[in-house]
Amino acid sequence: MIPLSVLDLSPVLAGVPESHALRHSLALAQAADRLGYRRYWLAEHHNIPSVVSTAPEILIGHVANHTSRIRVGSGGIMLPNHSPLHIAEVFRVLEALHPGRIDLGLGRAPGSNSITALALRRSRSRLAVDDFPELIDELIGYGENHLPADHPYAPVHALPEDVPLPPLWILGSTEDGAAIAAGKGLRFAFAHHINPDSLLDAARVYRERFQPSKSLDRPVMMLAIAAICAENDTQAQRLAATTGLAWLRLRTGQPAPLASPEEALAYPYTPAERQIVKASRRHFVAGDPASIRERVEEWVAVTGADEVMVTTMVYEPRDRLRSYELLAEAFELRPPSPEKNDPQNMQPTRNASTDYTDHPHGSG
Repeated sequence: MIPLSVLDLSPVLAGVPESHALRHSLALAQAADRLGYRRYWLAEHHNIPSVVSTAPEILIGHVANHTSRIRVGSGGIMLPNHSPLHIAEVFRVLEALHPGRIDLGLGRAPGSNSITALALRRSRSRLAVDDFPELIDELIGYGENHLPADHPYAPVHALPEDVPLPPLWILGSTEDGAAIAAGKGLRFAFAHHINPDSLLDAARVYRERFQPSKSLDRPVMMLAIAAICAENDTQAQRLAATTGLAWLRLRTGQPAPLASPEEALAYPYTPAERQIVKASRRHFVAGDPASIRERVEEWVAVTGADEVMVTTMVYEPRDRLRSYELLAEAFELRPPSPEKNDPQNMQPTRNASTDYTDHPHGSG
């Protein structure tokens, strides 16, 4: 079967304290661990009222410490917001603490608007420079404990040096991102939920231009999609009303915490706004388990994707969890039994609260 993974943006819910999104993320990660999902990735976004995925490196450590099997990583770290040295150090520490369970996904966008990007990068000149490929090379140099002799930071070392960098993934939604991943011999995760139109071209570019590297001898591609799964199509479409309104607000520069399905269905859309919501349906799939599996299998067949990562943006935490449960059943996920002597599976697993009594709107 197709391996499934989870992409989490820690969505903020209307009428619910923002910090509760972090509790919901941890509870979902623990469920994904039990259900047999392969990875749990956390995104980096800033100054967006609908999500609190502002510090993925902190959440990665927290999630890894409260799960026992699932790989945990960034989906992704927006590398131009950070120094490659800092990211190399942070992810080596994470790898040292959770050996064999950390992934490092890298993106090039700021993860927010221009003024927030300026606040992050502290320089207008940095905003105008597209040096993502060079930043990747520097990061890899730290990971290999060897920057070129003529590199200005050649004497600098990312400690602890006896720990490898986790596997690197390049995140992209265009042919350009695919070409960068291919040229450097790195894994590629395509964001179908951002740009479905470029799926086939990006997959073709990545496979045709792939150059084997020290870390990877063949192309490895992940397909990231947005999906809402429910017991029946009627319920799935009801939940999707939240996603449609969220898309509209984001596209019109008015992002806000996720609205309930009732609020979204009652929203007074103008004809132009209804067109935007209608167009948003190309960016996610909503339906019962069988229909979503059929659609995903079609995408995998035409791209040759090795894995599928799913992000789900709905209002009720119980509905989000149920969506992932149904997908796990549809794709016949089976968590492997922990090896008794495998130190990777001997991480302490604390029980985060999986009930949602803190949610004032109940379970929906």
